[in-house]
Amino acid sequence: MMSEETDLSDVSRRYEEIRSHINQYLVGKDQLIELMAIALLSEGHILIQGVPGTAKTTIAKAFAKILGYTFSRVQCAVDTQPADILGIRVYDQATGEFVLRKGPIFSNILLIDELNRLNPRTQSAFIEVMSERQVTIEGETHPLPSPFFVMATQNPYEFEGTFPLIEAQKDRFMYSFISEYLNSDDELEVLRRLDSGRLNWDTYSAGLDKLTHDADIVRLRQEIESVHIEERVSRYIRDLVIATRQNGDIGLGASTRASIAFYRGSKVVAALKGRTFVTPDDVREIAFNVLHHRLILRREAEIAGITLDAVIRGIIGSVEVP
Repeated sequence: MMSEETDLSDVSRRYEEIRSHINQYLVGKDQLIELMAIALLSEGHILIQGVPGTAKTTIAKAFAKILGYTFSRVQCAVDTQPADILGIRVYDQATGEFVLRKGPIFSNILLIDELNRLNPRTQSAFIEVMSERQVTIEGETHPLPSPFFVMATQNPYEFEGTFPLIEAQKDRFMYSFISEYLNSDDELEVLRRLDSGRLNWDTYSAGLDKLTHDADIVRLRQEIESVHIEERVSRYIRDLVIATRQNGDIGLGASTRASIAFYRGSKVVAALKGRTFVTPDDVREIAFNVLHHRLILRREAEIAGITLDAVIRGIIGSVEVP
């Protein structure tokens, strides 16, 4: 039996291996890589909002390749039906029986691109199955693979033919991430890598070594459970969440799911740093990822030019740190 320190050192070491391998191909994506690791290890899902063409699909594919997991991608459209994602029973003429043709949701890592293009019925069916981690088709229940991780994207700059997620559905995502363009130095580095042939996905993919196996994420999750959160840090999490409900600029504050996301995610942050205990800094590190998609500004605040980022920064700054 490994010691607690050795176990958490293994968590940190494996994360650094993954990050190093992905950075051989991608540029400027450390924040998203870290959040994906946090989500995988805390059994959560990520909602990404922002500009297209920022390597989200590549990162998800690279994670799946490195970890030896299955990967699927769904490009959403207005006419996408629940069966297109979940699966359907079809008649097999050879056997004379109906068999299940599984949809792309039966993957370890699933990328749902432009989730807000799904019609409300398909959105609801997908979100429900994503949360329950099982699919019921014609009365028969099928468990989803383990681990199961969803990364969904929304493009806020296109409104034609879109159906924004309602707040209860966004709350089912443990974390969110704002995807932005690369800075000028990273943009130039992409061109250099393109010129040198280092952005050939087939070459890169073929060279990826499998760093772990399917049982490793489950084992690492169990090891992260040993990370200790003191009562004072739990109270700090509580105070942050309650502060969102009492802020005059916020019309809808964070739910209890936010508290759970803080609790689980901060444990992973500590483990990735090789520590056996959570600090308030670990909680603050994921504050924007936990809160941003859960809060709604009051109309008066929006008219006054107050931004959600500024409100979250104000809350973090106002809550006393233990």
